[in-house]
Amino acid sequence: MNAAPAVLSNEFTKHAASIAAATLGGISIDELRKHVPVVQRKLSAGQYLYRAGQAFQALYLVYSGFLKTCQTTEDGREQVTGFRMRGDLMGVESIGMPTHASDAVALDTSVVWELSYPAILNACLHMPELQAQLTKALAAEIRSDRSWMLALATLSAEQRVASFLLDVAARHEALGFSARHFVLRMSRADIGSFLALKHETVTRALTRLGVQGCIAVQWREVRILDMDALRDTLRRETVQ
Repeated sequence: MNAAPAVLSNEFTKHAASIAAATLGGISIDELRKHVPVVQRKLSAGQYLYRAGQAFQALYLVYSGFLKTCQTTEDGREQVTGFRMRGDLMGVESIGMPTHASDAVALDTSVVWELSYPAILNACLHMPELQAQLTKALAAEIRSDRSWMLALATLSAEQRVASFLLDVAARHEALGFSARHFVLRMSRADIGSFLALKHETVTRALTRLGVQGCIAVQWREVRILDMDALRDTLRRETVQ
């Protein structure tokens, strides 16, 4: 049964000023509020934001926390399709469909903004820049999917894990956080599902990268010791 996200409680009102500063591609939430109903929602770890097959009615802007998107294969396995963090717009993969195409679940305590999609369409008539941001989000989704499809088809297990760490590092840096020291909110199993690897293979790849002096890992805490060496991993000839 769907666990409906709870409306953000009063304990978060002390963060109202910083939350109000959140933007969608440079468009402030305050500006969006003039045209689109905005609902703040809090998710606990393991709670679903939406489920595949649920009516598609809104897009979601991540303010804080981490979420994963996933689909269920025909044989009942969960396939992780992506990880979302602050500033990411969720639900764009379902635009043009009556229902959501995937599940979205929080990996830790997360706060999102729910933006009514019918209202967004109407707002685009008054805010051309919003239409541009939606188009940009869709294009980014397509580029990311193609990039990872290529990576899964051409890279070794160690290279896939290195590429994943570099991607996480770049996303942290874009948000003003450290690109060299961060905590992975997802499990080894989730990483393996996303990279089409067994979780044991992910663990071995992390160990090898550590032995090579590229990284230091303590459970989910990652320190990138040599960014250039980690990038060089991707340039090595893949041994089939």
